[in-house]
Amino acid sequence: MAMTSSQVEPARVAEPGEGISLEELLLASRNHAMPAEALRDELTPAGLHYVLCHYDIPAVDPATWRLRLDGCVERALELDLQALQSMPSRTVRVTMECAGNGRAALAPRPVSQPWLSGAVGTAEWTGVPLADLLRDAAPTSGAVEVAFTGADHGFERGVEQDYERAIPLGDSLADDVLVAYAMNGAPLPVQHGFPVRLVVPGWYGMAHVKWLVQVRVLDRPYDGYQNTVAYRLRQEPEDPGDPVSRIEPRALLLPPGDPDFLTRERILRPGPVTLSGRAWSGWGPVVSVAVSTDDGDTWREAEVEAAGGQQDHRWAWRRFTLPWDATPGTHVLRARATDSTGREQPIVPQWNLGGFANNADQPLVVLVLES
Repeated sequence: MAMTSSQVEPARVAEPGEGISLEELLLASRNHAMPAEALRDELTPAGLHYVLCHYDIPAVDPATWRLRLDGCVERALELDLQALQSMPSRTVRVTMECAGNGRAALAPRPVSQPWLSGAVGTAEWTGVPLADLLRDAAPTSGAVEVAFTGADHGFERGVEQDYERAIPLGDSLADDVLVAYAMNGAPLPVQHGFPVRLVVPGWYGMAHVKWLVQVRVLDRPYDGYQNTVAYRLRQEPEDPGDPVSRIEPRALLLPPGDPDFLTRERILRPGPVTLSGRAWSGWGPVVSVAVSTDDGDTWREAEVEAAGGQQDHRWAWRRFTLPWDATPGTHVLRARATDSTGREQPIVPQWNLGGFANNADQPLVVLVLES
């Protein structure tokens, strides 16, 4: 099939003053962000959890679906859904974030899915630990990576492909990596990968392959498009770039007050307010969150709760709170997270050509009325 020029052009950034294109609007209408008010929930309802689909949602018949595990293994496996669901399972609470979250806030703006800050959600995923399947298949001594293939198929920059990603074998053997068939206690919704998807806690969403049909163990570094071309942190098209992997620390405030319909500016009355939000990182638990109510001139430490209250949900976001005496006028609120590895959420965005991993703190404008 011949490609048009628009299908093979390299990634680009918008010209100064260039608005969102019809193509980007089409992407945004197919995908959706989590509403900011859903930050009040520890678990995001499936219908509010962010969704990104690279290609069409495939039609998968669960009765004929099979998962093939092969490649550099002693024993290839093929499982149907009933066999998979009969195996010992595990449930893991995971905050999942799209690698492009925050892309639309960059300048110049990379032209792609125009996420602001809502490409995130937290769910409980149930499935079979991938490590159990790999142990049954017994990777050979030269195995180094594992590739995961989804049933979704399309074209990207002129390359025809099934959606496929790979991660190192060591990461694949982590206890919490799941071949998941349930979300929040129910079968996966079709837009979230029904009947089965991969869940890789701590990694950006591109690694959580949906509509999973094949797992291939490799004895060489994977050279597929989504690893070597698409998800790279590069400054110029010819740069090899660094791979996108784990989620950088981020805190988001639950918007206080009530919204203006068009601008989404928040409006509230003066007096005591408890500011709250959620913070997360794929590198380690969030240990502190600083909040500013004056556009970053001053910062105060918020109280950070353990994820899930008394339970140690290490891959899930954590709630933070801070009391604030709201005075009349316009205020710009900000929040910044620091995780246990010392990674700190920046104020200035770290620009790259793909618009990936922009975890700079997000301003939230609040108008406090006179009374």
